[in-house]
Amino acid sequence: MWHNGLLDLSAWQVVAVTLLMTHVTIISVTIYLHRYSAHRSLELNAGLKHFFRFWLWLTTAQNTREWTAVHRKHHAKCETPDDPHSPVYKGLGTVLRKGAELYREEARNEDTLRIYGKNCPDDWLERKVYSRYKLGGIALMAVIDLLLFGTLGITVWAVQMMWIPFWAAGVVNGLGHAVGYRNFECRDAATNLVPWGIIIGGEELHNNHHTYPNSAKLSVRRWEFDMGWMWIRLLCLLRLAKVQRVAPIAHRVEGKASLDMDTAMAILNNRFQIMAQYRKLVIAPLVKQELDAVDASMRHQFRRAKRLLSRETSLLQDRHHLRIESMLDHSQVLKTIYEKRLALQQIWARTSANGHDMLAAMKDWVHEAEASGIQSLRDFAAQLKTYSLRPVGA
Repeated sequence: MWHNGLLDLSAWQVVAVTLLMTHVTIISVTIYLHRYSAHRSLELNAGLKHFFRFWLWLTTAQNTREWTAVHRKHHAKCETPDDPHSPVYKGLGTVLRKGAELYREEARNEDTLRIYGKNCPDDWLERKVYSRYKLGGIALMAVIDLLLFGTLGITVWAVQMMWIPFWAAGVVNGLGHAVGYRNFECRDAATNLVPWGIIIGGEELHNNHHTYPNSAKLSVRRWEFDMGWMWIRLLCLLRLAKVQRVAPIAHRVEGKASLDMDTAMAILNNRFQIMAQYRKLVIAPLVKQELDAVDASMRHQFRRAKRLLSRETSLLQDRHHLRIESMLDHSQVLKTIYEKRLALQQIWARTSANGHDMLAAMKDWVHEAEASGIQSLRDFAAQLKTYSLRPVGA
């Protein structure tokens, strides 16, 4: 029957095909637009790039240069008034409801396209088809859906049109800066929504991405899963892709007891991972120790102490600073490890351009940590000496 379309599928089969097509769209966004075009973390086969461009034209009406420019500006201006879609400044509700509109609004900014839209496709297809007839693709997709699925094709098309605005522009750009967990204290509010990036192709691991934006792999912990990375590895096996960069690996040489230039550079390269270790090995056990020691009437002062003492300082609000001050007034140990955490971060902020100055500052920090009398801090200082740019035997 004509109302069932050329494929004459059951309702459940239509649902399955719709999910498959929306997954292809997600993969096109995360692999082509995001990891390839915006960050150049991998290289793609020319034919595959053309397929992604064509599919995105059909299903999203998104232009490569515009998407790339807006996303690069988001990273460059993250959590500032110039960020195209920061929930911190525009409000979470606004980004959730109007994420796609915020993209389109910023895409009309010629300065954004000029500054951040370099090295994007400018061939005949881009100029004469994809950019000239932006709505032509989704109109063609509507016709295709009606032909293939009949009257259900209208619903299929509607789902396809809502998929990226909801999941990518709304959920990732909105909730991905508001709720979830943080492996690393990067300088913006990005969070990992869940450890398993399946529905949005790995983009759920947003904190990992903002910490290492040029990494083709968004998962970092052993228990995290990045669906986009799975597809990239498959494409690499088929010789359709080549990974350019992934997050650095923090190599350690057990038994190493001297802090040299190799160690200093390794610490700089892996500073986010090292600060995560500081939270785990120094802050967490000492917060627990202090909680066990304080009077019950004072425990409320230490609520969320581990998170607050580890938090990127630029993200703290006035009430957070007041709570931290209260905790530190009641605990000299917590005051010491908090001050040492800030001092460690200041080392690479001030001296990263000069390796010798950084090495000298690191040696001073380690010496002070060893003399602090706090065992977990001394153990962490000893661990710092074991880092190396190269694994054992390399």
